[in-house]
Amino acid sequence: MRYRKEKMQDLMREEISSIIQKEIKDPGLGFVTIIEVKMTEDLKYAKVFYSVYGSDEERENTVVALRRAKGYIKHLIGERIKLRYTPDISFVLDTGQEKLQRINEILHKVRVSDVHED
Repeated sequence: MRYRKEKMQDLMREEISSIIQKEIKDPGLGFVTIIEVKMTEDLKYAKVFYSVYGSDEERENTVVALRRAKGYIKHLIGERIKLRYTPDISFVLDTGQEKLQRINEILHKVRVSDVHED
């Protein structure tokens, strides 16, 4: 059962990414990356972790746009992935990637300042 769950999570991530990139025409949708999908053991619920590249305003607009498109995305998932139940989807903004990027920028600045001090 575990293998099936992992396979479904990967398939959901790929399909949701494709839907967002190619089929959602909402102008509020920013540059979204689907990082991971975690599903319950019974495959009825899916948490979709995503990140947004851009400003805080773009991030907020994307949150609203994904909330609006949730039903449509669920409908398309139901057509494309044959399951007994189409999973209920919830989107979760993952800020971990942004924090990692910010840390890398700070470390880069520290290295550059160390080079200039020598």
